[in-house]
Amino acid sequence: MFFIDTLEVKGLGNRSYVAGGQRTAVAVDPPRDIDRVIAAAARRGVRISQVVETHLHNDYVTGGLELARVTGAAYLVPAGARVSFERVPVDDGDTVDIGSGLTLRALATPGHTPHHTSYVLEEAGAAVAVFTGGSLLIGAVGRPDLVEPRLTERLAREQHASARRLAAELPDETPVLPTHGFGSFCSSVQAEGDAATIGKEKTANQALLQDAETFVRHLLAGLDDVPAYYAHMAPVNAAGPPPVDLTPPAVADAEDIAVRLAAGEWVVDLRNRVAFAAGHVAGSFNFEADGKLAAYLAWLIPWGKPVTLLAESPDQLAAAQRELARVGIDRPAAAATGEPASWTRAGESPASFPRAGFAELASAGGEIVVLDVRRDAERADGYVQGSAHIPIHTLHQRIDEVPAGQVWVHCASGMRAAIGASLLDAAGRDVVAVDDTFDAAARAGLPVIGG
Repeated sequence: MFFIDTLEVKGLGNRSYVAGGQRTAVAVDPPRDIDRVIAAAARRGVRISQVVETHLHNDYVTGGLELARVTGAAYLVPAGARVSFERVPVDDGDTVDIGSGLTLRALATPGHTPHHTSYVLEEAGAAVAVFTGGSLLIGAVGRPDLVEPRLTERLAREQHASARRLAAELPDETPVLPTHGFGSFCSSVQAEGDAATIGKEKTANQALLQDAETFVRHLLAGLDDVPAYYAHMAPVNAAGPPPVDLTPPAVADAEDIAVRLAAGEWVVDLRNRVAFAAGHVAGSFNFEADGKLAAYLAWLIPWGKPVTLLAESPDQLAAAQRELARVGIDRPAAAATGEPASWTRAGESPASFPRAGFAELASAGGEIVVLDVRRDAERADGYVQGSAHIPIHTLHQRIDEVPAGQVWVHCASGMRAAIGASLLDAAGRDVVAVDDTFDAAARAGLPVIGG
């Protein structure tokens, strides 16, 4: 008998896995916070004997090296990945015995990266699952443009061939267990569903339905913006990430927060967007702890800029610190918990701005600016006529391009609009955060072009 436990990393849209038998197990693409992996193995009463990477990750800092060190496990990394630490290099066809009649077999599946490797879990020689990393995803494939622009088209073709290889060599009933694709920006498209088999993918995945030329053309045409922090992840992983430090950061009082803001540091309020709009420290930015905190904060913040976190509770702070460590924002400069009244100096009042829906926008008068902060690909599917467009990940560098007037900021659902409104509010602009779904715009009578 065997088991496969899935570890969700929802903020990044990823999954890691622990799989094994009665006494030993393998960890696949582990996150930076390895205590979760160790706890999963402890619950099963097994020892982690191998840690494997499908590729050098572009979207998060791996916990693989530290997990192998702590547990004494062998650390398996694709042989083609250039790294600065000792590891067991894995080539196509290599097999590893993980006990209880279970074997892990490596399949070279380049495309997401040149060295990408999938691993087939076999019991008594029969495939029982395949860990596909960033190769064959659920209804999609991993994007091929994260390594080097000159390699993108070649990797797209290899991605097609790799998906075909998996489909040809594995039984239809084999579960497909990818690392990316559950909201991850590493996925070529955001597909529906959270479970698949090889057989299901044969009926739904364009890599298995289209010829190579058609697939590559559509794949390259649909590639979206790449989060800026991705540029730092693979080099960190290749060098060997240091152990994560999740001890609480220094406590900031109101004076310290003011000093940090005056110095140009980022002060990030983790509370939900409703609470932030109602009252916040002037100059702070709103990145909701329950949103895609790590992805968007790491995308927007200048790399290495000190960040102070403001949270409503110690639990919220600890969860955010853990999530940010996964993308290399290791140690907040300081932190505070509570509410805005305790974060502002005596004699000062919290700042605020209004929230509204598209219905209120449709009836708004005066000189207003409608600012769409969605990505280019989203806007191409439809937009409010006359709206300005600055994607959220570029807004902090382009504040001066926002036209004069009261700015009504919208996205697709409200989370990014809240980020954008907080950036503009901190810059002294008069803002309204449109906390509504974009499909409500047309229903409200606003002229929507396209879609």
